[in-house]
Amino acid sequence: MQLERQPRLVDGQLPIFVFPTELVYFADDPSSHKQVLTLYNPYEFSLRFKVLCTSPKRYSVVDSEGTVRPGCCIDIVIRHKEISESSYGRRDRFRLNIYEQGRRQAIGRKDISAILLPNAREDSDELETASHSTDPGNVLFTTVARPRTSPGATVVLLAVVCIVALMLPTQGEKQSHIPEYLHLTVNQKLIAAYVLGLVTMVILRT
Repeated sequence: MQLERQPRLVDGQLPIFVFPTELVYFADDPSSHKQVLTLYNPYEFSLRFKVLCTSPKRYSVVDSEGTVRPGCCIDIVIRHKEISESSYGRRDRFRLNIYEQGRRQAIGRKDISAILLPNAREDSDELETASHSTDPGNVLFTTVARPRTSPGATVVLLAVVCIVALMLPTQGEKQSHIPEYLHLTVNQKLIAAYVLGLVTMVILRT
């Protein structure tokens, strides 16, 4: 597909290509509690995006801010955190703001609605008659917090193993009380240092 060199503004806004345009969660289907928005960039320049929401405490968004390279797409994972009867039929809205690199003012935006239904057997009329949580003409969008996760036990254990490996003596060292079979080669220590660096990056990002 040929990329567009010059953006064609519509009413002063850059067209945004995102799918789907509505997120539907079903309380009885755990697999639907996590939905994916796909944002596509058909232009010849990178785009920055930011996800806002009218009810940020009800959702968690992985990578709520980021960059989409020219001709590429990115998946934005949105998880519903309050699956309860009190939320049935409540319609919230997400706003996807688009920026050019180096600019703070948005050049485009797209609103995506989200609704929680009791089950997947609800009639399509439910989507039309569901109560709105806010007045469409007067809504307040807020940044959605990124979910914080702790490093798994495997990652921590791997980091400890690498640290212990680096503390062991190197082959050829004579003055050591540690058995010789625990002496590591230089290459083995280099590998341990490399793995420890990768594990540290994973821990810092969580």
